[in-house]
Amino acid sequence: MFLESFKIVASGVGQGFILAAIGFFLIKRNLLGAEGLDTLSRLVIEVTLPLLIFVRLVKGFSFGQYPDWWLYMLVSLCVTIIGIVAGYMFSGFIKGTQEKTQFISLIAFQNSGYLPLVLVASILPAAQADAMFIYLFLFLVAFNLLMFSVGVYLLTYHKAKKFDWMLLLNPPVIATLIGLAVVWLKLSRFIPAVVLKPLEITGDCTVPLAMMVLGGNIAVIKCSGAFKRSITLMALVKLVLLPCLGLWMVYQFRIGGLLGFMIVLQLAMPSATNLSVIVRQYRQNDCLVSQGVFYSHIISIITIPVFLSLYFMLGMLQ
Repeated sequence: MFLESFKIVASGVGQGFILAAIGFFLIKRNLLGAEGLDTLSRLVIEVTLPLLIFVRLVKGFSFGQYPDWWLYMLVSLCVTIIGIVAGYMFSGFIKGTQEKTQFISLIAFQNSGYLPLVLVASILPAAQADAMFIYLFLFLVAFNLLMFSVGVYLLTYHKAKKFDWMLLLNPPVIATLIGLAVVWLKLSRFIPAVVLKPLEITGDCTVPLAMMVLGGNIAVIKCSGAFKRSITLMALVKLVLLPCLGLWMVYQFRIGGLLGFMIVLQLAMPSATNLSVIVRQYRQNDCLVSQGVFYSHIISIITIPVFLSLYFMLGMLQ
């Protein structure tokens, strides 16, 4: 049972990382420069992902059909709190204030969007995948608000450049709020198919483009041999301890279905690539972030299939 589940999940993970490898080699072979990568990243964040979110919500979401929609925002908050607490608990083994805060951030914030989108599309049956996309977008609303508030606060030591509150109103968050408003006001019936279809086609480009951006971002990360102890501890906490905790919680409290899957999925994800973006934007010394993002993604190729397969083996997705 475990091996069968492992093959299915590993296949989904492998598909995602093959797409990421394309972006990686486009950068390494100088077929896509730094400016091109920035443009592609902006295309995903500001165009294709917001359109994907908006169309999926307008076409497939209703408050009556998804009465537990608010739970996924709550889960996002809880997952982040668990990560922050775990980071603080183990930060005593890390020397230096700057290293400690970056260590905590690497554990607290995961790749909650790009990689889960690919895994959901690759692993789950179509009906479950459609519902999971909705829940994932709701999860990302709370996560993005936390990432660009608490995450920035941690990485800038509370005293760096004045925080830009407009970061909280990023395009994916705006698209989700607009989509929810359209559904609530029952305005979707006024959007003609001739308009909605091109938006849907553009939004469907998000998954492959997002993974290429992820691979490109990993390619530009500069790693050194330093901080081996910190990175090893980070990987153990982030990629082993947290998903183990997630499995224990869903089994102990009988949290099955897509909600349980979301908890284990998010706790099993590697560190968020946006952490390196925040460090660069606020001109902080990159002590651990780039190495942590890089190695956590490499190691997760093995750990993600293991923990998702264990969840499937528990038979709790039905």
